Amino acid sequence: MGTAREITASIEEQLSWQEELYKHFHRNPELGLKEHETSARICEELEDLGYGVQLIGGTGIVGVLRNGEGPVVLARADMDALPVTEDTGLEYSSEVPGAMHACGHDMHMATLLGAAKYLAGNKEAWSGTYIALFQPAEETAAGAKAMVEDGLVDKIPTPEVALAQHVMPAEAGMIGTTAGPILSAGDCLRITVHGRGAHGSMPHNSVDPVVLASSIVLKLQTVVSRETQPGHFAVLTVGSLTAGTTANIIPDRAQLLLNIRTYEPAIRQRVIDSIHRIVRGECQAAGSPKEPEFEFYDQFPLTSNDETANAKITAAFEAHFPEGQVYHADPATASEDFSTIPDAFGIPYAYWTVGCVDPQKYKDAVAAGTVASDIPANHSPFFAPVIHPTLQTATSTQVVAALAYLGNGAQA
Repeated sequence: MGTAREITASIEEQLSWQEELYKHFHRNPELGLKEHETSARICEELEDLGYGVQLIGGTGIVGVLRNGEGPVVLARADMDALPVTEDTGLEYSSEVPGAMHACGHDMHMATLLGAAKYLAGNKEAWSGTYIALFQPAEETAAGAKAMVEDGLVDKIPTPEVALAQHVMPAEAGMIGTTAGPILSAGDCLRITVHGRGAHGSMPHNSVDPVVLASSIVLKLQTVVSRETQPGHFAVLTVGSLTAGTTANIIPDRAQLLLNIRTYEPAIRQRVIDSIHRIVRGECQAAGSPKEPEFEFYDQFPLTSNDETANAKITAAFEAHFPEGQVYHADPATASEDFSTIPDAFGIPYAYWTVGCVDPQKYKDAVAAGTVASDIPANHSPFFAPVIHPTLQTATSTQVVAALAYLGNGAQA
């Protein structure tokens, strides 16, 4: 197993190659399940490194590198961009109108390829099988599911553990780990409520779905504030309310789009049950002529780290990085679909975060109490990870986490 100095030196040697890859991915973003050029470039790079490559789930890619007897470790990066118009002013800004890598997936791809390159070039430091998995469509919760449905479990060796990471708007170089929930479960819900349309001058002839929907919005605010125990986490957001087309027509229906975030399955179910109860009750009170309709979509599973796996990679990080660089991360309220993959195999997983903001800029914002306003978060048109030291750190975490299982002398 390579020493910290040897790993760092090897990664430093390949940084120019990785930086070119990162800038290429950033300039050429592709939306979920349309990552065709991105997928082709990754396949080319993996094949050049000696990996056996398969396309699974459309644009999804799995590269397998066997190096003798030993554990099987899977590491995952997501590939898709967002429908966001970039406003960073970077010289390598997106060249695709209306699309941008605003969530760091370009950094994830570049760093997983960096880890793949390190392991291919340093086979004396480890033994076993390394699987580099590049997943499409994380942003819509469709990509991991597509790979699993296309037979992922049967097409690759069964891993002992799955690894993944995400860049976050924190000080570059800082690494956050935690056991248990690290990202929330996320559910999107489309609700249609029905009224009776009428002329705007004759409201007495209507059942007004605008008033009904407005009443529902207000009542839903009590699900977290009055039905969820203080200290327990839940978020319920009404992100959209649409009804009608013009001022003098009372429409016959309204549509609400809700977003739910939770860390505990029991709380999630209670929130969903409360939504159904409130919506049905308000519809009955308003005299709605039809039952409301509920449609779930873009559902993200809970990301909850295995305690043993998290302890193992945290110990490896603490041994490799300087003191104070690895910290206990609080769970984030964002969501993602990574856990669908290890859950399909029935294996544990570890997911960690890497900061990506210029350290001095972040420290200044913390001192001024302006982090929320001055530090662009993921999905912002201004989101722009600093390449260095983010690239080095995030590549090193992938390598060190893999070697915690695969490295010669590692304790399985």
